[in-house]
Amino acid sequence: MREYLFVILVAMATTFLTVPAIRQVAVRWGAFTPVRNRDVHAVRIPRLGGVAILIGYAAGTMVASRLPFLQQVFETRELYGVLGGAALVCLVGAIDDFHELDPFTKLGGQLIAAAMVAWGGVQMYSVPLGTVTVLPTPVMVLLTIFLVLLSINAVNFIDGLDGLAAGVVGIAAIAFFVYSYFISYTYNPPNVFTSSTVISAALIGCCLGFLPHNFYPARLFMGDSGALLLGLLLASAMISTTGGVSPSEVSTNPILAMLLPLAVPLSIILLPLLDVLLAVIRRVSRGQSPFTADKQHLHHRMLQIGHGHRRAVLLLWAWTAVIGLGSVSFVLLETRIAAPAFAVALLAVAALTWHLPRAHVLGSRPKRYRPRR
Repeated sequence: MREYLFVILVAMATTFLTVPAIRQVAVRWGAFTPVRNRDVHAVRIPRLGGVAILIGYAAGTMVASRLPFLQQVFETRELYGVLGGAALVCLVGAIDDFHELDPFTKLGGQLIAAAMVAWGGVQMYSVPLGTVTVLPTPVMVLLTIFLVLLSINAVNFIDGLDGLAAGVVGIAAIAFFVYSYFISYTYNPPNVFTSSTVISAALIGCCLGFLPHNFYPARLFMGDSGALLLGLLLASAMISTTGGVSPSEVSTNPILAMLLPLAVPLSIILLPLLDVLLAVIRRVSRGQSPFTADKQHLHHRMLQIGHGHRRAVLLLWAWTAVIGLGSVSFVLLETRIAAPAFAVALLAVAALTWHLPRAHVLGSRPKRYRPRR
């Protein structure tokens, strides 16, 4: 565990210290997020924060490769494939931060980056559907690439409020770290040094290091360079955790062993997945392209019902934590303890989401969201 904590600290410190320099570069080169009709911010904010996140992640990965116990994870090329894919997708996003790319060019870059991750060895080797189901290799590679693309665009879709994407991904990375660490501890013999835990640890550090600069009011946006990067890293952690797990390693209860191996990873990234799914359904039903921007994402709806900027972000973080860590609790704890705790937490965050806009604190309430015309 000490080596993982060191990786987190290195990634966090590197990202935090790199952000001011990247912000200066963004300001000097004119990499600003324009004020668009769908946006919440009212002034131009520099972007390109994903470059700082990439540097932090690379630092955490390189340090891990030199640590006595974690260096065994680098005997395969998995983490190098993830780092290569991360660098490529960050480059694509950085170019888009300067000169907006068309959707198909961006998708092509994402596809190549996802293929690099799969080529490196981070793949869905099996699907835990009650039993370990092994499909033909080409099918598993295509499934891996699809999951990476889905995660990339899901994180990009929720990147609409200061600190939202970094916080959601950071919480999801914590959940994946806990889940992966516990699962690998049950191996015979136990081996807690896995690709998923290394990716998750470095990702936690990057998000923690970036958030002080990005929380409302943000001094730097992550831009597409950051959103695409975080999506790829989150998918890599999920695939590494899920692709080779056996249901019996998750739970001795036959019902839970059938449900949890897929339910837990999907629950951890449920918020981004739900947002992108609703967006695609909403736009396609109108006869629009799925890539057509609108103002009906989950974070827009939080503002529309009366939450302020900070509170909307904190509540969406809370939803991510409750659903993600709550699902992991079914693996760590007995069901009779995990189930009622999960239910109480869900009710609590639902009550806060619904009733806080109607509550007055010292006679004041957040300004109601009014979209610009």
